[in-house]
Amino acid sequence: MCGLSGIYAIDHQQSISAPVLKKMTDTIRHRGPDDEGYILINTQSQEYSHYHGHESSLEVKQMLPALPSYTKANLGLGFRRLAILDLSESGHQPMSIVSDDLHIVFNGEIYNYQELRTELKAHGCHFRSATDTEVILMAYRTWGQDCVQRFVGMWAFAIWDGKKRCLFCSRDRFGIKPFYYLYQDGMLYFASEIKQLNTLLNSPNLNNTMIWRSVKINAMLAYENETFWADITSLQPGYNLIVENGELSLAQYYQLDQSMFESFTGGFDRAVHEYRELFLDSIRLQMRSDVEVGSCLSGGMDSSAIVCAARPHTYKPLQTFSAYYDYDPALDERKWIQNIVDQTGSLSHLISPTAQDALEWFDQVTYYNDLPTGAGYASQYAVMKSAREHGVKVLLDGQGSDEITGGYGHSNYRYFADQLRKLQIGRFASEIQNSIKSQKAGKAAPMLAKIALSALLPESKLYDLEFRFYRFDPFNSDFVASCKDHPISGIKDIKASRLSNFLYNMMNVTSIQTLLHYEDRMSMANSVESRVPFLDHRLVEFAFSLPSRYKIKPPTNKYIHRMAMKDIVPDAIFNRKDKAIFSSPFYSTWMRGEFTAFIEHTFNSTAFRQRGIWNLPLIKQKWQSYLAGSNKDSEMLFNIVALETWYNKFVS
Repeated sequence: MCGLSGIYAIDHQQSISAPVLKKMTDTIRHRGPDDEGYILINTQSQEYSHYHGHESSLEVKQMLPALPSYTKANLGLGFRRLAILDLSESGHQPMSIVSDDLHIVFNGEIYNYQELRTELKAHGCHFRSATDTEVILMAYRTWGQDCVQRFVGMWAFAIWDGKKRCLFCSRDRFGIKPFYYLYQDGMLYFASEIKQLNTLLNSPNLNNTMIWRSVKINAMLAYENETFWADITSLQPGYNLIVENGELSLAQYYQLDQSMFESFTGGFDRAVHEYRELFLDSIRLQMRSDVEVGSCLSGGMDSSAIVCAARPHTYKPLQTFSAYYDYDPALDERKWIQNIVDQTGSLSHLISPTAQDALEWFDQVTYYNDLPTGAGYASQYAVMKSAREHGVKVLLDGQGSDEITGGYGHSNYRYFADQLRKLQIGRFASEIQNSIKSQKAGKAAPMLAKIALSALLPESKLYDLEFRFYRFDPFNSDFVASCKDHPISGIKDIKASRLSNFLYNMMNVTSIQTLLHYEDRMSMANSVESRVPFLDHRLVEFAFSLPSRYKIKPPTNKYIHRMAMKDIVPDAIFNRKDKAIFSSPFYSTWMRGEFTAFIEHTFNSTAFRQRGIWNLPLIKQKWQSYLAGSNKDSEMLFNIVALETWYNKFVS
């Protein structure tokens, strides 16, 4: 995993700035401290030259000149490398196939690169490296832009095709790897992180609708193609960006096939077998690496399954990394973690971040995220930091399991809503009792009300209600009036069951995009590559093909996933009914303790009071109520502080 940057004068009338390209690339040194490289191309004459950077290896520096301060080129690509496959200089990027005038910068991993390499050799391709980067170039040369359909992996790349005079950029199916772009004054700038672009803006206009949405609903900090900056665009998952004949166009190459949702006709045992085999194959592919692979381990079903499945693919104990908080039982998973460690013989690293750690990291984590941070950042950052300190450059993590098999509580409401809509009254009456018995006292009535709403209203309307009423609105009327678009117009009402509709939006609009953003930034902040086996597209597609009753069997969520892991995880994990959230003690402890002074300083600061967007009296009232013991608005209060910190870092 690495980081890329690029500048292209599309009109061919301008030269690019080599110092700007260098600055863009230096900004993401944390993504790739192992190597640095550049290529400058005159797309009219087809002349090009490769250049080394300050942190290129001695061998690369001996082969290539230093990047000049002036160039007549109108296309430049920059790269920072985190060496994972083929650690030699053969993996240096930008990489070229000279005979075909093809040049690439690539961030990510193509897990099935070995199989593709064998297939491409049969097509007459000859390889000079053992990298997946070269496999992408050869695949593009052989199959053209359709090559992405053959990839199993995560990617963001840009290929310059000199023969066709075409810039071809692509982002993986689910947006595991980032790709942003800015087009102004005839120049296309593209990058791995927003911070590479926002300093280039002629007019740094903010996207207030995006800001409003993200604060009200945490799961929407990454949303469709929008960013917090009006003129910086995110290339959406499953899309290609193409520049040809002076025109920039977008082409969607992948989306979940809705016609296949809940189309599986086999029995449950067969579904369990196929799910397990796809999961194990995803693990097998994602263990491929020329450096050590470790894993996050929280003690729950997902990370436990990953560790147990990965162990046979290592020649030494798998290193695992876990965060815990001993003063909060809800956030202490050490008993369950030890169960997995004993089962697999893993080398466990336990990290317990303190409030002081979290306070010291708050500002820098905001910088790395390019977004207001979430309350779980202390745990995630600490785990990634520990991995790097112990020499582990690749970590497996469990993002995606909840989104494909119905792990969130709202999945239950949609599941029961489907029964009511299909008039399956007997089944509803039987299964709802199991769910009610598992609820805490006083939760049954709200649950039934949410089921009724889920049956009556489409998905878009449910999100609209959540947006309006779930949390108080901290913004003043002028700010709200400046938001031109409906904040959650991207929610889709598809022709599918209520549960499939909910999970589809989780994959495409809400939860997973934000989680993957944080996953990428927190791992790369520590020069660690994070891999997410549950988002192998083959497993995702199969999960969506399964009927709802295979995913939820009240009171058990993710039923297919649990049963598929029965022979993989220890019995104690398989039979576990509770699971702590992967978070930190912000809401329950830190905001009333070590963070109180920081929060009050933020609320009392001149910058905050003169920001011109906040409803200051309401925020003060909610803060005082929280200090008096009410946790109702703790999440929103944290979000306000996180957003103000972002403003101070990137705007003020």
